[in-house]
Amino acid sequence: MYRRILYDDDDDDEEIIAMQRRLRIFYERVNYCELYDDHDFINRFRISKTTFSTVLRLIENEISPPSQRNRAILAPCKLYMMLRYLATGSFLLAISDFVGVSESSACRYIHQTCRAIAKQKSKFMSFPMNDVDTKRVITGFYSRSRFPRVLGAIDCTHVKIQSPGGDNGETFRNRKGFFSINVQCICNPWLKITNIVARWPGSCHDQTIFDNSLIKHKFETGLIKGYLLGDGGYEVKPYLMTPLLSPSTQSQQLYNESHIRTRNVVERCFVVLKRRFPVLSKGITVSLSNTQAIIVACAVMHNICIDMHDEVPNDLCEDNNDENVREENFFDLPGNTRGRQERDRVIRDHFANLL
Repeated sequence: MYRRILYDDDDDDEEIIAMQRRLRIFYERVNYCELYDDHDFINRFRISKTTFSTVLRLIENEISPPSQRNRAILAPCKLYMMLRYLATGSFLLAISDFVGVSESSACRYIHQTCRAIAKQKSKFMSFPMNDVDTKRVITGFYSRSRFPRVLGAIDCTHVKIQSPGGDNGETFRNRKGFFSINVQCICNPWLKITNIVARWPGSCHDQTIFDNSLIKHKFETGLIKGYLLGDGGYEVKPYLMTPLLSPSTQSQQLYNESHIRTRNVVERCFVVLKRRFPVLSKGITVSLSNTQAIIVACAVMHNICIDMHDEVPNDLCEDNNDENVREENFFDLPGNTRGRQERDRVIRDHFANLL
């Protein structure tokens, strides 16, 4: 930034323009792992110190500066910035003041760190493919409410964003009236996210997102064998069990009760995810491409926290956007005959025998 300084020469009344560069300001950068104890660190950054060190080791090589000359911003400082942003959803100026960098640096390095963490998705987010993992997940779901052969619970949640503008901006406005990305997640019995799709605008229906997902193709082709549990917003399939619209027998009622209790894990997963990283509830005010990276990074961090047995922060985030904005439609169309037949078979062969 420059300043114009005018000098009057009494002899010849000539005007001289001088340019003066603004002095650089060096902010103090704090090592928060040393400053705070475990409790205060979790309250401010939403993860434990041990988890912080684990994540730092994963991405340090990717986010470290080429050298430490000229007070370069080091990898721990970048991770502090990103976590503080996810924990508060605050303005970048507030984040930069907290960490001791400029606002432009905070913006640049928050996105760099989020992308580095999102690239770790394959290491911490995967669907059970081998027999050992599959059996463990099925047993975990069955122990909840005796629903057989369940590999995951599926649902969508809306993450509030600013208007992306452009010709397609209004496609991101959901039926509640705010702009969002409709994020599809599948989770296991321990609330870990095993599959995520975070690219569809808020106006898209849950079924549309699933129909265009890779995970559906794997179920359709038999690469994955088992059941997903979805709510009434999904179409019943041989591999996707939905609740009955009007259960009439005891076995059907038992099926619905077991379905609801077992599928509840995905609802709890969304609550824990948004409580741990409140930026997902308060709203993300960056560009659309960076928003998608932030959502995936939050999901990866959520799984790492579960692996590291981090406690869930006690304070509830304010969410005025309706935790899960869903279309409560029940599909029971003639084209879903195979799905209805498989659902009837599960009720007849399994739940009827539990009475």
